[in-house]
Amino acid sequence: MFKRLFLFLTVNILVMIAGSFLISVVLNLLGLGPALTAQGINYTSLMVICFVWGMAGSFISLRLSRWIAKRAYGVEVQSPTGRHGQMVMKVHQLAKAAGLTTMPEVGIYEANEINAFATGHSKNSSLVAVSSGLLHQMGSDETEAILAHEISHIANGDMVTMALVQGVVNAFVMFFAQLATMALDNVMRGDNDNGRGMGFFMRHMVYMFFTVIFGILAAPIVMGFSRWREYHADAGSAKLAGKDKMIRALEALERNYPQLSKVESNQAAFQISSKDGWAELFASHPPLKKRIAALRAL
Repeated sequence: MFKRLFLFLTVNILVMIAGSFLISVVLNLLGLGPALTAQGINYTSLMVICFVWGMAGSFISLRLSRWIAKRAYGVEVQSPTGRHGQMVMKVHQLAKAAGLTTMPEVGIYEANEINAFATGHSKNSSLVAVSSGLLHQMGSDETEAILAHEISHIANGDMVTMALVQGVVNAFVMFFAQLATMALDNVMRGDNDNGRGMGFFMRHMVYMFFTVIFGILAAPIVMGFSRWREYHADAGSAKLAGKDKMIRALEALERNYPQLSKVESNQAAFQISSKDGWAELFASHPPLKKRIAALRAL
């Protein structure tokens, strides 16, 4: 827990430093002033500032994603000549078939749940990691299909694309949160220009509140795109490993769903399955039944 908290704080400090520097550089290059002036809000400057912050946070997280995943989950990178060398060679075989020229790292982390994920800031710097629970509970064909699914994410450039989508969404969330905060501050200030308004601490708290609200409202956009890329990764797995193998892998996950639902929330971002119903709007993965049906329709 403390390791993950340290990594979280480290990334956020880097974002703050990089974001502040980039904002200063971009505003000077574009000849823009501060977002809030005596004449009111400079909407162009505010949008540029929010865009820089949103993209900086998203891409710094992406750039550090492989390093963070290894340390947060205790991923042990495997060698082609080691105990799990056969799995490493299978990943490399699938990667070559998918058109990758640089082989991803292959790792295993200790966890009882059936899970796998791919991460990294580019196709040339990626990691495929699987849980020990997956290796113990899945057959070779199902494991191959899941590995092919993760390789498809890398080949499709999904990590970079998701970073772009998240960065743009973050920018709009911050933009509207700032507008809402400024509007409320003006209401409290009244017609008196010398009015105190909300004050620094209260203004920051209100801004955080609106950030959370707009973030929740925007989440279905990001999650909808994430579910769409999962269907494409399933189709990629069907092409690389075989449609029947991928269907059997998803069916195996469905049989183990009671166990999967116990995955910790901070690991759910890497989870292979998700619930259906209204919660699907906020799920990164489509329901297993829909994924199986989509594969059968190929």
